[in-house]
Amino acid sequence: MLTPKTSRRTVILGVAASDAHAVANHLIAHELDECGYYVVNLGVCTPIAEFAAAAREHPRAVAILIGSLNGHAHEDLRELAKVKEVGEITCPVIVGGNLSVGSAKSADSVERLYALGVDYVLDDASQIVGLLTQLCEEATGSVRNVS
Repeated sequence: MLTPKTSRRTVILGVAASDAHAVANHLIAHELDECGYYVVNLGVCTPIAEFAAAAREHPRAVAILIGSLNGHAHEDLRELAKVKEVGEITCPVIVGGNLSVGSAKSADSVERLYALGVDYVLDDASQIVGLLTQLCEEATGSVRNVS
C-alpha cells in the first residue's frame, strides 16, 4: 500500500454503497491530488464499514468525502451516526451530489443528512477544496481572518 508523503493531508473519498457512478469520483480524486492532498479513493459502492476501516487506517485524515448521484444517500448513510458514536469515524464527513430521488427535492433532505451524522453537505464539487482548506486551517489553528 502507498503511504502519503508527510507534507500531504489525507482525504478519504468514495461513492455511497448503492451507487456505481465513478466519473465524478475520479475527477474529484484527480483535483484533490493536484491540490496536494493524498487521496485514499475507496471507489464506488462503498459501505459505511469501509469508510470506517479507512478512517481507522488513516486516523489523521482531514475528512471523508462521500458522493451520491443515484439519490439514495439517506439509505446508504443510515449507519453513519452509529459508527461516529462509537468513535470509528472521528473526522468530518462531507456529502455531495444528487442526494434525493426524483426531480422534486424535499426541503428537509439536508437536515435528514445532518441527523444521520453528516457534518457538511455541498451543493457543488467546486466547494470541496475550499472546505478542506478551511478544515485544515481549523485543525492547525491557523485560520486566517479575512477582512
